Amino acid sequence: MADSSFDIVSKVDRQEADNALNQAAKEIATRYDFKGTGAAIEWKGEFGIEITANADERALAILDVFKEKLVKRGISLKALDTDEPRQSGKDVKLNGSFGQGISTEQAKKLSKLIRDEGPKGVKAQIQGDELRVTGKKRDDLQAVIALIKGADLDFAVQFTNYR
Repeated sequence: MADSSFDIVSKVDRQEADNALNQAAKEIATRYDFKGTGAAIEWKGEFGIEITANADERALAILDVFKEKLVKRGISLKALDTDEPRQSGKDVKLNGSFGQGISTEQAKKLSKLIRDEGPKGVKAQIQGDELRVTGKKRDDLQAVIALIKGADLDFAVQFTNYR
């Protein structure tokens, strides 16, 4: 019998993020405290967002609304990186982006965690922007998934291709 395996990735479902952004935009358009303030949230490129408001506090409030919608949609907030609000003419802009893929440094950190604390006989290998974990027993792989879910990582992870 072949070894069982799964992949650890860090990807954001673009459709779910788009739904969260549209819900946030709709709430901003209807909320009383944002009426007539030029408050908006929109996509900038494939995985970037831009928040526009007339004050720092409003920009941060829009970001909070967006984060709330992301959580409801099941997207980890660890995947969203945001800058500080900056003045742009008479408006305040705040940029953010969704991180895609696991960096080599993050993959090495995960691999070391699996080697040190995971069950024996489980191997982790870096493949581009994902990490493949293989083992003889599925129970061992499930133990690795539980270990990684329990670890305090500074990036979002998902598990795919469980075989």
